[in-house]
Formats: sequence, C-alpha cells, structure tokens
Amino acid sequence: MSAPIVTGLMAYGMSGRIFHAPFIHTNPNFRLKAIVERSQKKAAEIYPDIISYNSIDDLLNDDEIELVIVNTPSNLHLEHAIKAMEAGKHVLIEKPAAATAEEVKYLFDKGRELQKHVMIYQNRRYDSGFLSVKEVIESGRLGTLQEVIFRMDRYKAQIGVKAFKETKDVPANGLVYDLGAHLVDNTIALFGRPLSFEKTTGIYREGSEVPDYFHFHLKYPNQLNVYLTSGLLIAEEQPGFIVNGTAGSFVKNRTDVQEAQLDKGMMPDNGEYGVEPAGNEGKLVIMDIDNRKCVEAVPSHKGNYMQIFDAVYHTVRENALFPVTEEHIYWQLELLEA
Repeated sequence: MSAPIVTGLMAYGMSGRIFHAPFIHTNPNFRLKAIVERSQKKAAEIYPDIISYNSIDDLLNDDEIELVIVNTPSNLHLEHAIKAMEAGKHVLIEKPAAATAEEVKYLFDKGRELQKHVMIYQNRRYDSGFLSVKEVIESGRLGTLQEVIFRMDRYKAQIGVKAFKETKDVPANGLVYDLGAHLVDNTIALFGRPLSFEKTTGIYREGSEVPDYFHFHLKYPNQLNVYLTSGLLIAEEQPGFIVNGTAGSFVKNRTDVQEAQLDKGMMPDNGEYGVEPAGNEGKLVIMDIDNRKCVEAVPSHKGNYMQIFDAVYHTVRENALFPVTEEHIYWQLELLEA
C-alpha cells in the first residue's frame, strides 16, 4: 500500500473547515500536515497535531507536503496554483479554477510542463440530489430527454462580506462564477459540451456591482434543452432538479445534508453522514401504455464528497484520470466567461 499523501491547506475559512480538512483528516490515504492561518489559529482545536503556518510561502517551503489544496479567494486560484506547482506540489483547486478558458489552458499546460497533477474540486457532482438524478437519467426510464432544469436558489439581499465575490473589477466575481460553476459542471458531467447556449444575467440587489442572477439555456443534440438558473433574491425555493422525457418526469428538491452536517462538526466517517432524512425522496412519474401516471418515490442517494478525495488519491498515486477533466473545466469556463 502506498504511503498517505501529505497534504496542506492554503486557508481555513469556510471552505477549508467544511469541505476539505474533515475529509483529509478521516481518509487514511492522506495525512493533513499543515494549514495556513494568517490571524486566528483555530484548526488545532479540531486537529491538535496540525502545523499552522502564517503564510502560503511557509506552507510551500515544507518539502514533505506533496499536495496543496488551493482554497484561497477565487481571483487568486490561478496565481496560487502555479506557485504551488513551481514549489513541487500537486494541486487540488477550488472552483472556479480561473476566470477564463485561456487561463485554464495555461494552468493545465503548466501542470504538464512541471509534471504535476492539476485537479479541480467540483463537489456538487456528489450531492445526493445530483446522484439521484444521474441514476434516473441513465436508467432510460424517462425516454428521450426533452428538458432538464437545474436550479440553486438563495435569498441573500445584503451584499456579502467577501469582496472578491462582490467587486466588479475583481476577476471571476459574482454569482455566475460562484454557483454557476456548480450548475454548469453538473450539466457537463451528464451531457458534455453543448452545441450552443444563451446566457442572461441581472443585478437586482441594491448596491450590487456584480450579477446576482443568471439563466443559461444550453442546447444539445436530439433537441435536448437544459436550463440553469440561480438568483440571490429568490424568496420561494424551487425544485433543484427537474427532468422531462418522452416517457416520464423526475422532480427532486435540493435537500443534500452534507454541508450542514459538516458545519455542525460531523465527520465524514460518521454512519449518518450524507444520509437525507425520510420525506425528501424524488418523485418519478412514468406514463404507462394506457396513458396513466405511475408515480414512484425515489430514495435519495447518500451524498459523499469523500469520492473526490478518493479520486485525488488514485490520480496522484496511480496516475488515474481525474473525473473532472481538463476538457470539462475548459468548457465550463467558456460558458462562465461568455
């Protein structure tokens, strides 16, 4: 068995605390050695053996660290990922990987030049709802797909405190790069690159400099239409997943519990982790030969972000293809930057 991958985190804000440290800590294929904490030193309260570095340079100068998780503000992802690879580290980069498709190409080219793996963290591929939708689509029970609708609704009227998301002159800003990266990646994971697309954005919050609403219409072969929508002033949350085919429909709310569980301190090795409470099943409606509706409740899959880190391990140690491919990210940025 290969040695655990010695790993460092560039930041310990929400992303580091919730989406990365718990998984590296509980996965025996990794060893969480160090985290950058510039001011408050909180990581040791949960991870007493951790080294808390004051700067990214200190982290990158640690020769034992093989993998660095780049979870700094999104406008710095490209710069920090290149810096980490030049220091001899593989990188797992929070979305969005960069601001443009051209930058993404440069990022992956640099990885090949330095012989380092570039992996992009797209955790929503492993939400319970998306896994359920994927299974229903792949079963073929809906017939020929006509329409797919993915949404992520929020109501946050106030301008957020993270300036890199809310300032118009900062690259990769606004809701398109934040939640849009999730919805576009979900679509690409299922259907690949669209034949064409239309994109609409809007600014509705008082004082906002950046888009807080978007809508994509993606067109695929065989007349498949995919609609992706998100807004920060949606008072009544809509179903997160709707799929309509020639033989039936599937509807599922966004009820994945992983983020809430992790925020409350649950570790991914807890048996209850990722399991949605009863009552959150998806609704599958199939038309029979007599044109009557047959309704089924589809149990939710267990959400499992750990699959990302299992894939990271196989990529770093076995040179396996990472499931979020370079092409996927390039196509994603084509849409986000348009």
